[in-house]
Amino acid sequence: MTLTSYKKYRVFAIAILASAAFNVFAARPIDTLRRSDMEFLTSSEASRIGEQVLAYQRITGGWPKNIDMCRPHTPEEMEAVRSERDRTDDSTTDNFATTTQLTFVANMFQATHDRKYRDAFNAGIDYLLSGQYDNGGWPQFWPNPEGYQVHITFNDGAMVNTLNLLRDIAEQIYPYDDNLVDESIRSRARTAFYKGINCILATQIRVDGEPTVWCQQHDRETYAPTPARSYELPSFCSQESVQIVRLLMQLPDPDDHIKAAVHGAMKWFDANKLIGFRLERTGQPKTPEADARLVADEKAGPIWGRFYDLENCEIFVCDRDGIPRKSLEEIGQERRTGYSWYNSYPAELYSVYDEWADRYDPAGKVEIHLVH
Repeated sequence: MTLTSYKKYRVFAIAILASAAFNVFAARPIDTLRRSDMEFLTSSEASRIGEQVLAYQRITGGWPKNIDMCRPHTPEEMEAVRSERDRTDDSTTDNFATTTQLTFVANMFQATHDRKYRDAFNAGIDYLLSGQYDNGGWPQFWPNPEGYQVHITFNDGAMVNTLNLLRDIAEQIYPYDDNLVDESIRSRARTAFYKGINCILATQIRVDGEPTVWCQQHDRETYAPTPARSYELPSFCSQESVQIVRLLMQLPDPDDHIKAAVHGAMKWFDANKLIGFRLERTGQPKTPEADARLVADEKAGPIWGRFYDLENCEIFVCDRDGIPRKSLEEIGQERRTGYSWYNSYPAELYSVYDEWADRYDPAGKVEIHLVH
């Protein structure tokens, strides 16, 4: 497996990513930070946002999460932000943090050629590379992670987002071309990417020797599925596994290990889909009227539980008491409506897998169908 032919298959990779792409014209802060149009990047608005994004970068080189860095800040707020620059306890890749800011500062450098953005980008890449374990995985926070933060973290795409960025740097995909990074950084990014892929393959859960999918977190020493927050128990996890399989199917010239990993995951998705139900949400989020329930619907497309127990591969949900339960009605309203317990993300991979398997391994292709 090599990256040298990645550019040749760029169109194929983009097609795989299309279902998860961001709407760059939406109002969400994360979407604003991913805009790449020059009209925006050379505007006074982008410059204002740029100053705020740079102010939030920690001395570690990383950024904290869950902060709207795009809304206008008062001088007092900016002073408070800058006063926290020396923090070393909140830099993370969780919830798209750091990788999103790095995309923004890379685009800003290409638009303005202001060295402050290049310096921020290189500091951020040093941060990402510094967090990788020898086995190729990343924790959720570093330096000085605590508790479950030390585990290899696939949750919410943390590790996959990092690998996507490192891959594009290694291959000089715009805006990460040689105007921004030098060969030494590209070489480090390439090495880290390979190590990350090897970690993904090593952590894939096997049942009777057969590869299946992944947990949200895996032990950094044993690779075993491991818990995170009280309601995130060791499990087969559909949502995070989709992101991983999508990445594996972007790799050109996959070797037998990667082929087996993809085939095994797709076989697991197909065997564990839920037919004849849809998730119904009512009321406004985070209000007493909000609710969520499974509703029988013969016309509904397949859905998957986020978590399946490791013993019987049965869907479960969980409240903050850490006790797995069979149905949404058995957990409190706060967790019932405040978490993604069911999803349809694996369905996005079916047509992509058909094309991928026909291209790379038609003999090993598994028979799967969205609807039986």
